[in-house]
Amino acid sequence: MIDLVIFDCDGVLVDSEILAAQVISETLGAIGRPMSVEDVVAGLVGLDAGATRRKLEAMHGTALLPEFEAMVAERLEAAFQSQLKPVAGIAELLRGLGQPYCVASNSGHERLRCTFAATGLAPLVEGRVFSADDVARGKPAPDLFLHAAKCMGGIPPERCLVVEDSVTGVTAGVAAGMRVVGFCGGGHILPGHDQRLLSLGADLVLTEHRELAALPWLSASAAALA
Repeated sequence: MIDLVIFDCDGVLVDSEILAAQVISETLGAIGRPMSVEDVVAGLVGLDAGATRRKLEAMHGTALLPEFEAMVAERLEAAFQSQLKPVAGIAELLRGLGQPYCVASNSGHERLRCTFAATGLAPLVEGRVFSADDVARGKPAPDLFLHAAKCMGGIPPERCLVVEDSVTGVTAGVAAGMRVVGFCGGGHILPGHDQRLLSLGADLVLTEHRELAALPWLSASAAALA
């Protein structure tokens, strides 16, 4: 039985990864570092801001502008306000879930506040949001998931279920000793991604939150999901 469900945010609760990839691609192009949306999705999804900068600088062999993150954040906030949507079925799942749950994301708290405000999910996650800002090492290290489990009542890792869409997140969940479900219902998922998550240790891969609610490890209100 599972005593705590830990959801990633981007690509699991909200369909934000494709928007973020488009914004990063556009911003890189604007500063003379072109990178396609597909390459951003394949190489950067799931990384925190620091890891994203380090990987981009290594790829291009030169330092990014100091204001790169601020440029991305400004463009991303505008995109979120006008285009961001929750992943289908997530609000119903959270309302009907029988277990305690929380959010553990590599995004910073400010971006998370913007995300939940823009999508109307804020009341469902208030007081249960954890960020890479809170730990020394974000995903793929296990620190964030272990921190969330500790703060949510000291739940042992083996009694936690992680729901993740990225290689980074699945790696972190497995390293934390938690059961992991790979979620491939976001608009950014590329062919073969499900098999990649399984190869990293995900117990199974789902494409709809309705499927998650039906897992025997969880107890959810069928009426809430009908």
